Amino acid sequence: MMDPTLVITAACLVGICVVAFALLRAWQGWLELKRQELERASSRKTYDAPEIEGGAGAGAARIELADMKERIKKLEAIASGVEL
Repeated sequence: MMDPTLVITAACLVGICVVAFALLRAWQGWLELKRQELERASSRKTYDAPEIEGGAGAGAARIELADMKERIKKLEAIASGVEL
């Protein structure tokens, strides 16, 4: 007859191998998912290029430009000593 310790050891070893295999498959699946996300993101950037660095569209770019013009006017007024 087989020793119970040997049976328990063999069962634990098989269980560890099954869990390791399942984790390896999950890891590979996760890596493949991330690879696909990166490919989609890189292909989307070539067609839908944002107008400003932050990734905003045309409307946000206009708002940002208007804000910068207002800041420049205030700085010029401060430099010339005019109070707004």
